[in-house]
Order: sequence, then C-alpha cells, then structure tokens
Amino acid sequence: MPIPGYDSSAVAEYPLERVGARVDLVAGVVPDAFGLRKSGHEPPVDALADPVDLVAYEELKAVEAVRIALVYDPSKLPPGASPTDVAVAVDTADGWEPLESTVDLEETTVTAVLNDRPPGSTVVARYDDTDGEREE
Repeated sequence: MPIPGYDSSAVAEYPLERVGARVDLVAGVVPDAFGLRKSGHEPPVDALADPVDLVAYEELKAVEAVRIALVYDPSKLPPGASPTDVAVAVDTADGWEPLESTVDLEETTVTAVLNDRPPGSTVVARYDDTDGEREE
C-alpha cells in the first residue's frame, strides 16, 4: 500500500515478512544498509508483536514521509480492550512512545505515517488506550 499523497515510484519499500513488518519511505537519501530486522530489545509488557529494528535509520536524509506498518496479535489485547486501541510505538530515551496510528481490523495491522524519521530505531505494535490524548 503506497503512502497517501506520494507517487508510488518515489516510495522505497522495505518488508520483513517473517515478523509482519513493513516500512515505506520517501527520502532524498536512503542508505544501502537501511532495512528491517527482528529486534533483540525487550518488548513492553503491552506489546502485541515482537519489536522490529529500523537498521541505519539515522542515516536517512531529506525524509518526506515514513510509513510503518506492523502486524499484531489481537488475542494479546487485555480483556475488555477495544480492538482499535493499538498503536505503533517507538523506543525512545523516555520509554515506549505511541505514534498516531491507524488500525486495520481486517488485516490486523497498525500503521503510522510520519513526515520525518521516527524518534527511535525500534518499533512495536502495542496496546494503547490513550484515545488520542498524546502530547504533541
């Protein structure tokens, strides 16, 4: 699925099928080393999938758009949780930061679209009941 508003020929695609992760980029410089790999980071307690590392993401330059899509396991949601209470979260110095995300219930994926690099290189799908009350 292309990044909305961008010509698909300008989008670089990086799937990691075995863990259900995909990153699409529109950037002036994408290093050859850029890609995805299963992370060795400890996931948060409310993770709905295994964490994924964005390899060489610090070397991305002139980033216009980043689309991160992750498959998650809805059976890992807490009892009574809404199936839409899922977000892409990034591991930062302050902990796991949820990004504004969209959930596809049919495909059991969660997607975040950013206009810059994410604030960290490790991402995960996690339970998020903040209902859009994130600090901007």
